[in-house]
Order: sequence, then C-alpha cells, then structure tokens
Amino acid sequence: MLVLLGIGVVVLGFVLRANPLLVVMAAALTTGLAAAWTPEANVQIMYDAALSTIAAFGKAFNDSRYVSVVWFVLLAIGLLERSGLQERARILISRVKAATVGRVLFVYFVVRQASAALGLTSLGGHAQMVRPLVAPMAEGAAETHHGAVPDRERYLIRSHAAAADNIGLFFGEDIFIAIASILLIKGFLEQNGIVVEPLQLSIWAIPTAICAFAIHSTRLWMLDRHLKRVLTKAETAR
Repeated sequence: MLVLLGIGVVVLGFVLRANPLLVVMAAALTTGLAAAWTPEANVQIMYDAALSTIAAFGKAFNDSRYVSVVWFVLLAIGLLERSGLQERARILISRVKAATVGRVLFVYFVVRQASAALGLTSLGGHAQMVRPLVAPMAEGAAETHHGAVPDRERYLIRSHAAAADNIGLFFGEDIFIAIASILLIKGFLEQNGIVVEPLQLSIWAIPTAICAFAIHSTRLWMLDRHLKRVLTKAETAR
C-alpha cells in the first residue's frame, strides 16, 4: 500500500498549485522509494531505488522519438507568432460575422475528435494549434461581437480552447484500434484475467465518445450564453 503514497503527492502538489513537472517527478520518486522500502532496507538500497527511478525517466526521455521534433515545432511556432500569426488569425475570424466563441471552438472540437478517432492524434495540440490559432480566433470572435474582452473572460476562452483539444483527443483516440491507450487497457485487463480484443475496446469507446461530444457541445453553447451576458453587461457599463 505504500506505493499509493505517490497519488497523495500528486494530489497535494496540485492543491498547492506547484509546478506540475516537479509534482510528477516527486510522485514518481516517492512511488519508487516506497516500492523498494522494507523494514530491512538500508540507505544503500533506498539510494539504488532512487537511481533506478531516475534512470527509468532518462531512458523513457531518450527513447522518445518526438523529443527532437517538439523543439523544432516550438521554434517554428515561435517564429510564426513573431511574424503575426495570432493577429492574422484574429483578423481572419473577424470577417466571419456568424462566428462566435462557442462555434469556433465547436468546429475545432469536432475536427479534433474525428481526426483522433482516425488515429491522427498529432494533427492538433496545444503548442501546434490551440495557442497560435484556435485561442486567438476564439478571442477574435468575442472581440468582433463585444469589443474589448476583460482578462477574466479572455482566460476563460483560452481554457475552453485547451479543453476542446483535450476532450476531443482523449475521447476520440480510443476509437482507433491501433493506439497506445487501447493496448494499455488490453494489457491491464489481461493481467487481471479479463481477455478482450482491441476491436471490442474500440467499439465500446464509441458510446463514451458520443456522450463526451454531447456534453462538451452543450458546455460550448453555455459558454456563448455566458459570454454574451457578461460582455454585454460590461459593454453597457462602459
């Protein structure tokens, strides 16, 4: 049961709003040390356990084929933003009078979930799509209809843009049969004596994805209503 201390570290770290990377590292080290601890354990055993945990992190980092690609993506996005990518995205969406925050995010949400269901999980992403394009377009739609947007509502729009990406990817990717999450679920179930085929998991992921689609679409509709009410009131006050 001591290995569950890592979960406590994660909960405590997020409650204290600590750096997520440090929280995850601390939780991993706690779990590794707890797994190695016994009443007879000495300092050397615990030291070796800590080194093994850190080595596992290093190996996973080194084996990842996307590490170098991520840096090139960030450099490319940074150069595009410096050249006015976000401003162009705002100008483009301002020409579409029917566009609202909820509608812009809904379109991206549909595309993200559908592409993830086809296995195209790298098509979107926070660094590649949300920050440079989706969030500025959503903010531009709000500014077109309501003028200047206060910081509180601006951050709300950005958080919903990130949520559209997260939810679309999370509930869409399990529909694709050849995805790591399906293999992880299959392996976990088999370890506990439950044998299922990947196709079965993919099929049963569809109702969950449909529910997620319906619920988040409703949230985006409610976001439009909330922004209209709040920003209209702020506009009147000015």
